[in-house]
Amino acid sequence: MGVTAVFILPLLLLGISGLLFIYQEVSRLWSKSAVQNKVVVLTDAISGLGKECARVFHAGGARLVLCGKNWERLETLYDALISVADPSKTFTPKLVLLDLSDVSCVPDVAKEVLDCYGCVDILINNASMKVKGPAHKISLELDKKIMDANYFGPITLTKALLPDMISRRTGQIVLVNNIQGKLGIPFRTAYAASKHAALGFFDCLRAEVEEYDVVVSTVSPTFVRSYHIDPGQGNWEASMWKFFFRKLTYGVHPVDVAEEVMRTVRRKKQEVFMANPIPKAAMYIRTFFPEFFFAVVACGVKEKLNVPEES
Repeated sequence: MGVTAVFILPLLLLGISGLLFIYQEVSRLWSKSAVQNKVVVLTDAISGLGKECARVFHAGGARLVLCGKNWERLETLYDALISVADPSKTFTPKLVLLDLSDVSCVPDVAKEVLDCYGCVDILINNASMKVKGPAHKISLELDKKIMDANYFGPITLTKALLPDMISRRTGQIVLVNNIQGKLGIPFRTAYAASKHAALGFFDCLRAEVEEYDVVVSTVSPTFVRSYHIDPGQGNWEASMWKFFFRKLTYGVHPVDVAEEVMRTVRRKKQEVFMANPIPKAAMYIRTFFPEFFFAVVACGVKEKLNVPEES
């Protein structure tokens, strides 16, 4: 029996590895077919997440519209995509200057895209602006700017492109949101408010456009972290609330989020929540034990205000 197990176990592992490889290859080919020849608008292509989404969708054969606030960075991304692409299987991306915090320019951008391609198949709203600080120290002007960038800008672009999707009875709108669209964290009042508003809008829109076969998807990671910076341990383990917030704020790598966005488009998922178990548990605690949740958060804020920051 023991000798048989020695031979069977490696074969079993090899078989499982082979099946996983086949599954990954089929998924990769399926992803490409899902976006091939599709017009895909990416509202912030120059962020870490935007670059990875551009890479994934360009490799899949999408007709990319890369938007961003900085023309030089858009051109750098364009060159990077073209340099590694197979011209016979990919399309040349279109570059568009877009600052969603300037809502007045959004309709012109939508018109430019529609005039160029005639339609938009997939709109990925991934642009975002962040601010951190006590509510009483954040100016009302900055509050409004955050709302423009994270709420009014995306919904203005969505409304401009939506009639074409409805008339063609096809299309998909993806909102890359944040855990703070569901769970408010101290010192991020304006950001959390804008994310709550965006999530509420697209949740309502999903039901409204379902009869037209237009899919609305939301992808909510905890935070999208930078490429090279991993959160350090520091002295976060000093108390329960510090452990809680360390786990709550650990980010997801841009590559992982980009691949999840592709899966969401391919499978037409309605909602995806990307987080480790601590934020997921926090969601349930917030729902079923709100007083306990508020007490933990308040305790953390008090301790943070009383303990000097590390240099």
